[in-house]
Amino acid sequence: MQAPKYQSLKDHVYNYIAQKIQDGTLLPNQKINEAEICKKLDISRTPTREALFQLTSDNLLEYLPRRGFTVKAFDSKKKLDFSRIIGTLDALAATLAVDHLQESDLIEMEKLVNKMDHDINRLDFTDYHADQYQFHEIYTHKSDNPILIDMLVSLKNGFVRQSYSSEDKKKLAAVMNEVNSEHRRIVELLRLKDKEQLECTLKYHWRIIDTDML
Repeated sequence: MQAPKYQSLKDHVYNYIAQKIQDGTLLPNQKINEAEICKKLDISRTPTREALFQLTSDNLLEYLPRRGFTVKAFDSKKKLDFSRIIGTLDALAATLAVDHLQESDLIEMEKLVNKMDHDINRLDFTDYHADQYQFHEIYTHKSDNPILIDMLVSLKNGFVRQSYSSEDKKKLAAVMNEVNSEHRRIVELLRLKDKEQLECTLKYHWRIIDTDML
């Protein structure tokens, strides 16, 4: 597997591992096999190590001397702390984006909401995660604030990745149906340019994901 030309080797490794964490292939407290990653991606040890340390800095991994890198596990307090920060920053991104979003953006978000309904019905939470990430990314990137965008990417990488794991798939689906109804509400508020309600809805949106899954 060759790295795309538009990514540095480090970024390619970073995104590969982050995705494996987010889709549940790599689980909390699981040790990272550096040699296997180098072989899989056909990349040398140096950019792989750089990516691993960056993932550690972004709270996805934990590094222990002589033991290597493991996927970081979040306790309930840390999840709650992350969710509150993400909710506040995501609400800010949405209110900044209101005046920059086109109707085509809102239509694309509506299509993703419908796709997420389908994901939930199939109990496919890997696809759900990818679709919800894309949903929020549409308005986040229209906030025209690169610093805010980077902060949200880092924080969500360290938090959202653990938001879709549960042994009770039916219970998880029920929670996701409620969350997806909020996605519909978010699109509606963006179309209405109702910044006050949008801010309240998004702050609650991130809190409910955390609270209902602990």
